[in-house]
Amino acid sequence: MLLAEVIEVLDQAYPPRLAEGWDSVGLVCGDPESEVTHALVCVDVTAEVVDAALARGAQLVIAHHPLLLRGVDTVAASTPKGALVHRLIRGGCALFTAHTNADRARGGVNDALAATLGLEVTGPVEHLDAPSALDRWGVMVPPAQADEVLSAMFEAGAGEVGEYSECAWRVDGVGQFRPGTAANPAIGASGELTTLTETRVELVAARDRRAAVLAALRGAHPYEEPAFDVVEIAGAEREWGLGRIGVLPEPMTLEAFTAHVATALGAPARAAGDPRGLIRTVAVCGGAGDSLLGAVTRLGVDAYVTGDLRHHPVDEHLRAGGPAVVDAGHWGTEFPWCATVAELLWPYLDVAVHDVPTDPFTVRAAPAGDA
Repeated sequence: MLLAEVIEVLDQAYPPRLAEGWDSVGLVCGDPESEVTHALVCVDVTAEVVDAALARGAQLVIAHHPLLLRGVDTVAASTPKGALVHRLIRGGCALFTAHTNADRARGGVNDALAATLGLEVTGPVEHLDAPSALDRWGVMVPPAQADEVLSAMFEAGAGEVGEYSECAWRVDGVGQFRPGTAANPAIGASGELTTLTETRVELVAARDRRAAVLAALRGAHPYEEPAFDVVEIAGAEREWGLGRIGVLPEPMTLEAFTAHVATALGAPARAAGDPRGLIRTVAVCGGAGDSLLGAVTRLGVDAYVTGDLRHHPVDEHLRAGGPAVVDAGHWGTEFPWCATVAELLWPYLDVAVHDVPTDPFTVRAAPAGDA
């Protein structure tokens, strides 16, 4: 399989348009025309990860966290990150990153976290209204050119419904028009009423793709003045957004739930809240999720699982009546996504998951008991 084809699969699963503006996602290094047979999936690109990838002959590393992000002005081999890039290139191994786009996409980081915890997901914590708002397009076109116009609109991003692409509806009818004296009609003559069979095609497209879809429609349509309409669909938000909300099969105390989180994720977990409080509805956000503390409070869930929680935000959150919080670490809450990526690519490649924790905190100790 070509690297470009692998990237196409990944981009369909984790659309780059869902990434934050400050983020850096996609291909970091590698030739899109090169062949890929073996890949390694990880959370962080470390020296140990590069060692593991090259040792197994991988031609691709797929990482969650970007190796190169803000303020990068050199990848010299004399720098820590540059040294890894050079090693990958010398070893014939590409590097691809899916970060905040994988956080937001359905089937991404947060769905993987929720599934690992045994939650039945009911929706995201925060919707993304801009990319998920939909238009419905209706276009009249001669039947012989309907496929050509649809293909152009599909290429511009139209026709995507959930996990399906190239979705459209069509029906034939009779259209009519009378070209003006200055018109240059593709069918009919100036001043004469023309009637003909036309196909009406309907399909949806994300509202932020409107300009691109319109340009594609006009470029492919045979008419001088294509007849079309665009309707904004109310309430058509897709479940793209940060975090997930879910329900446990059975309620359990916060103390028991914290132990469940640690066991399920294979990572240390700590909690803040009433140890005996019952937990049934749970919000999750992989990685550093304290920005959603206000959102989960408004949602009224019983507990919130995330990582990298700090003392003062948690203290203020509990004082304000927020739900219990469980901190299972940055790596621990994002690692389940690696298996999801591997499963996505297994039909095409030999894929392995780097399951050695890349959490930088490698030594943990509990206080000694009283003498």
